[in-house]
Amino acid sequence: MAGSASYGDVPPYDNAPRGGPGYQSPSGPRSVAAARPWATGAATAVVAALVAVVATMLVRGVLGIAVFAPREAGAWGDATTGYLAAWAAAGAVVATGLLHLLLTVARPRAFFTWIAGLVTVALALLPFTADLALAAELASAAVFLAVGGTVTGLLSGTAYRVVPEPERRNPVTAGAPSHRPPIRRWTRTPPARC
Repeated sequence: MAGSASYGDVPPYDNAPRGGPGYQSPSGPRSVAAARPWATGAATAVVAALVAVVATMLVRGVLGIAVFAPREAGAWGDATTGYLAAWAAAGAVVATGLLHLLLTVARPRAFFTWIAGLVTVALALLPFTADLALAAELASAAVFLAVGGTVTGLLSGTAYRVVPEPERRNPVTAGAPSHRPPIRRWTRTPPARC
């Protein structure tokens, strides 16, 4: 069969009329203001570094478990506490870059939460691969979970604040036909009951 067949009054797809009740034109790609996610990432990096220091102090000073340094280093530990805080801040910056990249895809918060959560779990499992005492393994995993949970929670919680999602339209108020039956109202006074 050569050529295109006529289908009566049905216009071709590319000439389909636009508009009508409830129609929303597709929005173009989302634009991301770069300053907002990176300012959020910088604040998250500071918080992540502080969480690393506080969690290490809690584990070493209060619980008395020697993690990341020998017991003789005290509650603050040695230089590894500073390294841990620096790595936590660097991880927050890398997570911010990932979030910035994911803001252009559908459901960015879901993808970011999955990726960051799996990285956090992998880091929390890392101490169990070393030859440490069980208490040190659990305490190290808890510190990594605290830092990773902080970064994941703060950045995923602000993902929709950085780039707002398109407004969801209410079909009743937007003029689209409602699929609910109409509400019946009394037009006259109901009969009195005896």
